[in-house]
Amino acid sequence: MIESLIIINSFTDDDLPVDYVVVLGAGLFGDQPSPSLYYRLQKALEYAKKYPHVPIVVSGGQGPDEWITEAEAMEHFFIKNGVEATRIIKEESSTSTKENLIFTKEVIKHMGETIKPKVMIVTSEYHMFRAKFLAKRNGFIPYGKCAPTPAYPRYLKPVYYLREYFAVIKSFLFD
Repeated sequence: MIESLIIINSFTDDDLPVDYVVVLGAGLFGDQPSPSLYYRLQKALEYAKKYPHVPIVVSGGQGPDEWITEAEAMEHFFIKNGVEATRIIKEESSTSTKENLIFTKEVIKHMGETIKPKVMIVTSEYHMFRAKFLAKRNGFIPYGKCAPTPAYPRYLKPVYYLREYFAVIKSFLFD
């Protein structure tokens, strides 16, 4: 049943205006986005161009082999691709999906948002169910845009889906 929910949500492609776009981090190579993060950024950029009034929250801290925070790398990507810096809100402390959403909520609350904000979560297809589940738990009204999973090497895609099964159970019990 859990794997079915993961698979069904991997086709999420909502298209409506929301209060915020939230792009979840996915690792860097030095200061460059990993393939997973790059696909998320491309998907978020498409949405940002269609809805130019929606602020973009980039969420991700700095891992041990990363030269900058994931949020900073995402900000660079958007600015390089014509998004105004004033639209970008950085959350640079998170190291997990749970923290992405908790800290994003705090950043949004700090900006004066008091109601349940509608958010467009941009993440990898296998990750969407858990991201939306945790967003609901943290007081958001979540929608989603799935970024494709990198196709190389081919054997990794089933591994991501299997790993996500266990991550959902962990998040349900502990997050």
